[in-house]
Amino acid sequence: MLRHKYIKWFFIALLIFLWYAYFSGKLPLFLIFIAILFWLGITAWGSFDIRLNYFVKANSSNKKFNRNVVALTFDDGPTEVTSEILNLLEKYNQRATFFFIGKQIEKYPEILKNIVGQGHTIANHTYSHTNKMGFLSKKEVDNEIASTQNIIQQITGKIPNLFRPPFGVTNPNIAWACKENRVEVIGWNVRSLDTVITSEDKILSRILDRFEKGSIILLHDTSTKTLNVLERLLITMEKKQIQSVTVDELLNIKAYK
Repeated sequence: MLRHKYIKWFFIALLIFLWYAYFSGKLPLFLIFIAILFWLGITAWGSFDIRLNYFVKANSSNKKFNRNVVALTFDDGPTEVTSEILNLLEKYNQRATFFFIGKQIEKYPEILKNIVGQGHTIANHTYSHTNKMGFLSKKEVDNEIASTQNIIQQITGKIPNLFRPPFGVTNPNIAWACKENRVEVIGWNVRSLDTVITSEDKILSRILDRFEKGSIILLHDTSTKTLNVLERLLITMEKKQIQSVTVDELLNIKAYK
């Protein structure tokens, strides 16, 4: 957790040592540049892989859970596909967590009430899902989270406790805003890549190859492609007697404040 603090001070100490050694004529200058590039590389990796817990603690699975369960999660909704996904989940008696975008909620507010009533969990996925998420200021990230919290509360009367940053990107500003809004950061350990891969067979295969007890599976309620994959996945889960629960149940944390 917060590994960047320790790594930062390690590299600062290392650079001081290398700088001293360089001026003492004991080391070539290029070693200093290599150390800087290595530090930047680790920081970039930590920013884009939420599972590393580099800037903020993110819950990405619970392999110690005492039942044969996983947590299906859906990002970037609500959309016109969300209702169909809800119907499928109801058909197979499965529960899921939906990380909703604030501006999308404003387009489909009625879906939120259906989700809560069916036993699913609503979570925060920022207001705009901007591609510039990693470059926003502290206040801008704070506004992205807080605005969506307010929208969800106005419709459902509930304030989400769960948050997933767009693209899984984290940095010090995002970490600060998460702490400011007192939200639990949720990652994943199975990424379907359903927004990138065009073949439904390959998406399903990718999920099943990484499937294990306690997994948090990342999907998107934005296309009929995912809808088709989901039904095939739910059929497989039913055959293997695998249950999907909400993220809060899997991790034993609160869904709402």
